[in-house]
Amino acid sequence: MKIAVLIARILLGLMFTVFGLNVFLHFIPAPPPSGDAGVFAGLLFKYGWFNFIGALYIIAGVLLLIGRYVGIALTILGPIIVVILMFHITMLPEGLGIAVLVALLEIFLIYAYWGHFRGVYYGRHEYTTHH
Repeated sequence: MKIAVLIARILLGLMFTVFGLNVFLHFIPAPPPSGDAGVFAGLLFKYGWFNFIGALYIIAGVLLLIGRYVGIALTILGPIIVVILMFHITMLPEGLGIAVLVALLEIFLIYAYWGHFRGVYYGRHEYTTHH
């Protein structure tokens, strides 16, 4: 299990770090998609949303790669991955396979790091503070 977690963490970290850096450095050429997907992507670029999202990609990706604050990285990526899935389900089905792979890696890592998320699912304070 430790090896599978390491592979999933590094793979997800590499994907988000590389694609986050690509937002700023443009080293992976990609023509804009056609139709509504292109309009949507164009608006995200025009108004600077991709810069913010790219920065989140880099932050979360690097945290996954170094293995520190993995819970925070997975929390950052959770809603982003939902949006990626919805984008590919509704506007650009060609990329759905990779989006599903990314979602499965995220779900697997949440399971593996469940201790980081346990407190979110309790309705009361579970720990004590020391003075």
